[in-house]
Amino acid sequence: MPEAGLVAADESSGLELKREARRGHFAMLAFSALVAGSFSLGGMVANEIAPIALNTLRFAIAACVMGALALATGRISRATFRAPWRYGLLGFFLAIYFVLMFEGLKTAEPVSSAAVFTLTPVMSAVFGWILMRQITTARMALALAIGGAGALWVIFRADFEALLAFRIGPGEAIFFWGCMSHALWTPLSRFLNRGEHPFAYTCAMLIAAFFIVLAYGWRDIFATDWTALSPMVWVTIAYTSLVAGSGTFTLMQYATLRLPSAKVLAYTYLAPSWVILWEIAFGNGVPPVGILAGLGLTIVALWMLLKDE
Repeated sequence: MPEAGLVAADESSGLELKREARRGHFAMLAFSALVAGSFSLGGMVANEIAPIALNTLRFAIAACVMGALALATGRISRATFRAPWRYGLLGFFLAIYFVLMFEGLKTAEPVSSAAVFTLTPVMSAVFGWILMRQITTARMALALAIGGAGALWVIFRADFEALLAFRIGPGEAIFFWGCMSHALWTPLSRFLNRGEHPFAYTCAMLIAAFFIVLAYGWRDIFATDWTALSPMVWVTIAYTSLVAGSGTFTLMQYATLRLPSAKVLAYTYLAPSWVILWEIAFGNGVPPVGILAGLGLTIVALWMLLKDE
């Protein structure tokens, strides 16, 4: 009888782990759709406001929202701020990612920027192994290679000669370093988490990111004529703060505690496809057929990664 009880307990535990993993997958599906909007909106306003100024305000708003949610749900305690250096480190990598994203969007197309973003699973798999010895299986490695090939095809705009010459645009090159920062942030956020609730954990990171960009870019902040900004800039700030900021940070935090880093960022392979839908919605047209072929490879990579449970 005791053995039967242990088997039942193991089965119950296994089912709960599967449920938690499924919830993590749903969280990342929503994440990929919401984060894609940042590329389209960011591309429309990137040359109207300094990236540092935009991100300082968006981090401030997002931190306030997450702080209010954490307080309202009783998720913040003194224990949340143990080892505050963790939030400084995580906020630093977040700040690099978002600032370089808007810097890159000054010259890069939203779809190609989203394709650069799909290279993060490859880098995250490497960082995940370094930090937590997370193993990448043969299937996952093949999927990452296929997805990377599709991303490169989009980045080089389906131009084989440009690919051979490795002529990458300046905006894509800038954003690549931001994506590397994001790829490190994902496993690091799991590695440094000490059981804090996603609301409190995200709030602390956003506060740290706010002070980092404020200290670095205060000149740009004071040089910005906030009263002369177009309505679309304010829409972008609101979206990146409330939806693509607070919302996606929480979703990713939720998922990273339930899924391996490579699987979490596998959903970034959907970003270019979502961006195309956003671009169509904004009336910016459909990309060439050659680019769509590259997007197809990224979707195949996503399918392979999710099938490898």
